[in-house]
Amino acid sequence: MHSFLAASLPVVAAAVATTGASTQQAAVPLGIEMFVVVVSSATGVLSARRHELDYIGALWLALLVGLGGGLLRDIIMQVGDVYIIKQPLALPVSLISATIAFVFPVFIEKQDRLLNVLDIFAVGLYAVVGADKAMVYGFAPTVCVMMGFFTAVGGGMLRDICLAKTPAVFKRSNFYAIAAIAGSGAYILLVQTLGVNNMIALVLSTALTMFVRWISLHYNIQTPTEVDLTRVVPHRKRTGESPGTARREGVPRSPDALADRRKRTLADIEQRREKERRKEALNRLRRMRRKRRQRELDV
Repeated sequence: MHSFLAASLPVVAAAVATTGASTQQAAVPLGIEMFVVVVSSATGVLSARRHELDYIGALWLALLVGLGGGLLRDIIMQVGDVYIIKQPLALPVSLISATIAFVFPVFIEKQDRLLNVLDIFAVGLYAVVGADKAMVYGFAPTVCVMMGFFTAVGGGMLRDICLAKTPAVFKRSNFYAIAAIAGSGAYILLVQTLGVNNMIALVLSTALTMFVRWISLHYNIQTPTEVDLTRVVPHRKRTGESPGTARREGVPRSPDALADRRKRTLADIEQRREKERRKEALNRLRRMRRKRRQRELDV
């Protein structure tokens, strides 16, 4: 009996160790966690300043952007701990960084490109961490990806809702939500299917999120706002029709069809005008930046 127990103890110990490893979240260094909170909170403050909110409004948006996604995820999952409560540094770090960004905004506004890079890094890390937490509690892969999505973009969604705006992730833009979904999906695939180490998968998935975002910006790839495959489906020629009738087959004849075509045409014209306005605004902003830099050099 003693020999049987002695022989079985190593096997039991190995099983326990394996089970414990599979139920542990990816150990993100505390410094990186707080750095991401700082970056996200700073972007929330910039949104508050653009909408001319006061200090309290800036703090509220900073908390929403920095910690709102994780809070939304934990509320939906209803298992485990709530990050904003478990991590005692999260709330103070967000408030302090928001205060500094509110009082000294010039240091952040000048680093718009760097802030954009750090923001998408934060999105990638949030997406992976959210998917990892859902995976630890045994949720299905699709739910894990959804939790990663909520963690990554939930804060921005709550910010836009509080500002009475349509959430930016739901509007036509370069890949942002899609990049978060790609990162969280890649993490689940690497860990559950390929058996990659959690930290290695975390780094690779975050890098993939940033790469997808960069590709969409570099080549100006935007999410579609309207998809109608009937436009590309060839019309079948009806039997017994004359050649002239066949040539006019694609022409809408009913008032509803004409109204629909007119609506699509006007929408296309408005979309092109909007592109031209955005292009002109971007060029005007670039000219203003060049003038400002020239004035700084003259001083």
